[in-house]
Parts: sequence; C-alpha cells; structure tokens
Amino acid sequence: MQEHLEFYIDGGWTAAATAQKLDVIDPSTEEPFARIALGGQDDVDRAVAAAKAAFPAFAATSKEQRLDLLSKVLDGYKARIDEMAEAISREMGAPLGFSKQAQAPAGIGHLMQAIKALKAFEADEIRGTSLVTREPVGVVGFITPWNWPVNQMMCKIAPALAAGCTMVLKPSEIAPTSALLLAQILHDAGVPKGVFNLVNGDGPTVGQALATHPDIDMISFTGSTRAGIEVAKAAADTVKRVHQELGGKSALILLDDADFPKAVKGGARGVFFNSGQSCNALTRMLVPLDRMDEVAQIAKETAEKTTVGDPFGENSMVGPVVSKTQFDKIQGLIETGIKEGADLVAGGTGRPEGLNRGYYVRPTVFSKVTRDMTIAREEIFGPVLSIMGYRDEADAIDIANDSRYGLSGGVTSASLDRARAVARQLRTGTVHLNGALPDFGAAFGGYKQSGNGREWGRYGFDEFLEIKSVFGWEPPPAK
Repeated sequence: MQEHLEFYIDGGWTAAATAQKLDVIDPSTEEPFARIALGGQDDVDRAVAAAKAAFPAFAATSKEQRLDLLSKVLDGYKARIDEMAEAISREMGAPLGFSKQAQAPAGIGHLMQAIKALKAFEADEIRGTSLVTREPVGVVGFITPWNWPVNQMMCKIAPALAAGCTMVLKPSEIAPTSALLLAQILHDAGVPKGVFNLVNGDGPTVGQALATHPDIDMISFTGSTRAGIEVAKAAADTVKRVHQELGGKSALILLDDADFPKAVKGGARGVFFNSGQSCNALTRMLVPLDRMDEVAQIAKETAEKTTVGDPFGENSMVGPVVSKTQFDKIQGLIETGIKEGADLVAGGTGRPEGLNRGYYVRPTVFSKVTRDMTIAREEIFGPVLSIMGYRDEADAIDIANDSRYGLSGGVTSASLDRARAVARQLRTGTVHLNGALPDFGAAFGGYKQSGNGREWGRYGFDEFLEIKSVFGWEPPPAK
C-alpha cells in the first residue's frame, strides 16, 4: 500500500491539516493500492497564500527565464514518462500500452505547445498613442478529472507557467497518484517556491474552497457539466474568471459516400478506447437509414474483436472503468437503452466473459437509436456506441446539433469539400474530418453546455492573460 499523506505547498511536501484519509482503488482489482490525505479549508488557505506570495516575483520573470524553466520541466517529464504511464494505468485503468502511447505523452505535447506559444509571445502592442499589454491573470485554481489525468493537468499547468501565473491544483481524488508524481517532477525541475501547489481532496470541500477563495483570480475546471455549474456558482460571488471544459455527447456523421467498413470500425474503436471515458468521444454514430443494418453488423464485429482485460496484460485493448460509481451508472444506462427500445447489437450489461472482478464493461453497440432516447442524450462515459439513422444531409446536421452539448463532432466523406461544408454547420468546438487526430496546436473547448474558454496551444495560453490598456503611452502627434 502506497502512502501519500502530504500535500505539495510552498515548495515542499507538508502534512495535511486534517486527519481524514481516503483509499485509492485499483479499478482492475477493486482493491486499494494507495492512501491519500483529504485536504480542507486550512490546506487550501495555506496553498493559496503561498501562490499569492510567489506571484509578484514569478510574474516579473522574463520570457527567457520561463522558457528555460519549461525546458527543464519537459526534460524531467520525459525522464519519468514510463513511471507516469504506469501510475495512470494503475489509478484509472487504461491499458499500459495506451498509457504509454497516448495518456502519458500528452503531457509532452502540451509542454511543447506552451514553449512554442511563449516563444512567439510579445506582451506589448502600440495602438495609436496607447499601450495594450498582456499580463498574467494571477493565482489560478485548477480542478482536474481522472479520465485523462496528465493531459488535463498539463494543458493547464504548462500554459499557466508560460504566462507567469501561480497555481493551486486539486486533482481527482479517485486518480491522484499521477498528480503527485507530476508535483515531484515540477519540484525537481526547479519551479520556484509557491508557484505550484497541490492539495488533494474532494470537490465539495477542496474544490468549493478554491472556487470561493477571494485570493484565487481564476478557476479552470474540467469535469461534468453538473459539477461545472456548481463551480461557476461558487465562483460568482468573487467575480473570478471561470474556464470550463465540460461534458459531451458528440456525433460522428457518416455521409453516404463514406468508406463505411473503415469509418465504422474506426468510429467504434474510438468510442471503446479508454473505456469510453473521453469527454470528446463520438458516441453517436449518424448513418443513412438504408445503411443501418450494414453499419450495425460492422460495429458488432468491431465490438466482439475488442479485448477487455487487465491493464497490465499483454493483449488488453480496453481496461476497466475507473470506479464502482461509474460502473453502476453505465450499467444503468445500458439497461435504459434496452428498456427504451434500442436494438442491442453487441455487449450489454454485466462484465465481459471470464472477468469476475474489476469494473470492466462490455463494449456495447445499440442500433436504431432515436433522438428522444436517454442513450442518445445523456453522456454515458463508457464504451457504449449509439447508432442513429438520418434521412438526408440536412437531417444528419439537425440530429447532430440536437444536444445540450457541443464539444466535438466528426464528418466522414469521400469528398473533403463536402465534409468541410458539413463541419461548418456543426455547433461544436472541434470537428474531426475523415478520422483526423487531435492537434494540440489548435484550440480545444466546447459550445453550449460543454463549457467556455479554450485549451491547447496559443489559445490555452491566452486564457491565462489579462489585457491592460495604458492611454497616453506615446506622445500625441505633433500638430
């Protein structure tokens, strides 16, 4: 059993102010493998005070100094990337191969983009006789989730460091060990005392304390829409900046000229990978009505060839979901899909055959799903694909946009111009054309109840800057 009973505050590891502890559960065994301390208001106060005290000096560092610091963080992260991948797989269940291929390397990608953004950054701009300058926003509170833990931490921490902000991180208490390792990496890289702080705890306690704290200038939250609403309400009294990356129920539109075998297989695998625990997963597959049976058969074969098992096993493509709470929620939504009349093509309730413990979910495919069904509207956050039929292109766009969410989407067509035209009509923050992978240099974020603000690259960097205008900076023109 690992013991992690300290928080990283003001440049060092320090004991929690409270005696409350929490077991961290390995989702593949349902057994605890670590124990953390849960923080409270006093711990948050200490961490925020340290960040506030460190802000003036860190905000005054030069671009060159911050570039040097980020370079050292990058080197330190690369040196421990295998350790990071193993921590992620143990705490949230992603297969180790997937953690090494995608989960852990995401931290490198965001650090490199932050370095790129900072190199190109010029704070000052003269407009007429005025100076318009951009300055770090101040002390930032981060509340991050368990599904892509390092990705979500580093796409906030890296640009915040680049901008000259100081920060307090509350990682998910369900998957905290990757965050503790990241704190040590930042410490070893020489991040100045008080610039980065970490307090473990739950949302109602530590998250609430950060959101309401008068000395926090900005909250950046990633998680469910329900929790994001609570964070925004808590932050409102102090009028701090609130950045939110929230839920999704994204649609993949297969136009009638698509390569259906390739597109369906790729789309289904995209839903199953990471056990479906990606906010931008394209969980609604929209297909022509007359191709429904063909698509369902391809998706069924894909699901049946998707191996589920031990994250540290050799052949596992999909591991467990993160917790019993998530497992029970997914099981309930699969049952709802069956009761509401969707055709269960593959998977279903219960664990996959041969697995009698662990929070493993069967890769599940529903066809003939209609837009009024719960599984077409609710974010399941599990390896569950809903196939929906459309009459024509306009109908497909209407179905895709018929959601309170607007995080991601996809369009597949033999004609790139046709795919582009449909993409412009989708009310989502990102769209993948013909299976294109995410680009960390572009912007990531959502429309509607999927959040506000943007992450990644220059766009994420800009979120951590305030804009100041100084009138009369230049003398008026001579008459």
